[in-house]
Amino acid sequence: MKELVEFIVKSLVDKPDAVSITEVEGEKASILELRVDQADLGKVIGKQGRTAKAIRTILNASGVKSGKKTVLEILD
Repeated sequence: MKELVEFIVKSLVDKPDAVSITEVEGEKASILELRVDQADLGKVIGKQGRTAKAIRTILNASGVKSGKKTVLEILD
């Protein structure tokens, strides 16, 4: 999951080196904490949050296969 989000986000931003993802594992869910450069934050979130929602939809679809829920948090 982490690699999937990293690939998608690095494709969107201008500074892919500033992208960092931390994965916090739980029993039934895992949390991905995404940090990007301040200038690229708008590109990751998108207009009215559409890009972030699309990334979360892809995560949920791929999480159904493994039976584990994945939550994406975009941090400043």
